[in-house]
Amino acid sequence: MDPVALAQQLIAIDSVNPTLVPGAAGESAIADYCAEWLESHGFEVERLERDAGRPTIVGVSRGTGGGASLLLSGHLDTVGVATWPGDPFSGAVVDGRLIGRGAFDMKGGLAAVLVAAVSVAERRGDVVVALVADEEFGSRGTEEVLERYRADAAIITEPSQLEVTVAHRGFAWFRIDVEGIAAHGSMPEQGVDAIAHAGLIMRRLDELQSALSARGTHPLLQPGTVRVSTISGGVDAATVAPSCTLTIERRFLPGESPDAVEQELRDALRELLGERASLTRLVARGAFEAGDSHIRAVVRDQLEAVTGVPAVERGEPFWTDAGLVAEAGIPTVLLGVVGGGAHADDEWASTQSIVQLTEVLRGTIAEFCR
Repeated sequence: MDPVALAQQLIAIDSVNPTLVPGAAGESAIADYCAEWLESHGFEVERLERDAGRPTIVGVSRGTGGGASLLLSGHLDTVGVATWPGDPFSGAVVDGRLIGRGAFDMKGGLAAVLVAAVSVAERRGDVVVALVADEEFGSRGTEEVLERYRADAAIITEPSQLEVTVAHRGFAWFRIDVEGIAAHGSMPEQGVDAIAHAGLIMRRLDELQSALSARGTHPLLQPGTVRVSTISGGVDAATVAPSCTLTIERRFLPGESPDAVEQELRDALRELLGERASLTRLVARGAFEAGDSHIRAVVRDQLEAVTGVPAVERGEPFWTDAGLVAEAGIPTVLLGVVGGGAHADDEWASTQSIVQLTEVLRGTIAEFCR
């Protein structure tokens, strides 16, 4: 069974996330394809679809009993293709590179999961395949899976250059609303300028960024960050701004929690502006760090056996669904294909790495679930 050919079939199915691109195809067609594929290979298949048109597929292959269960997970959705030159869904192979939207992020990984999962027939533990919706925006699919399924360990096949990802930062998005008092622009002393106060906040955030840079590092991750993503305020050129709104992104390290990050910002705002500034949390996701676990050791061993070189561990600057899976108490690592161009117009994955990833996953299933 050729995982590269399967990856080509998956790339040919448009699964652009409609939350990112209104009116886009979404996951329905690729979910149908994967569900039929898993059923044809003897998996028990469940379709989770709390939000209409945004399905997640879970396939379970039962072991003979008494062995450890393994969750293999990847996301069905991709980012958009509006500026892609030519056909983004061709799945062409050129000089050992599989090209197309999702080749790297992450249909090469999906194909490896599917082929590996059906290749190990004799095992005691269950194999659970979760092909999730909406990872590129809100991770609704993984949240649904974790409400209904558990496993003794998990591998998420986000692209990782065939290195074992064992840590990534968390993130939180906040809105800051600054309240001012309108006044005629010729008499600004009669008002309170919300935009000027927003400038004070931005300076305080610069100070916080300096503190984060000096706070300490993680062996695999860059320091935490804070930045202003958007700013809007004022009503016209002749009026002191009665309001201003900023959105803030905060990236943070393992050991920091979303609640602690939020409290740090609240304390800074209260000290600076009292009741004239309010903070609202929009989205927050915890950081991820794999502990010492059996799955981590097995994946490293299998990777070395397949590639013939020592396994490398890495951290990622971006967030993944591993944060949610690990928070659910499931030991987790990430391992994915070699390639590049994620979210760009030249996305590709090495065909050799897709085959190697499949072999690593096959060996891991045989060892871990025995």
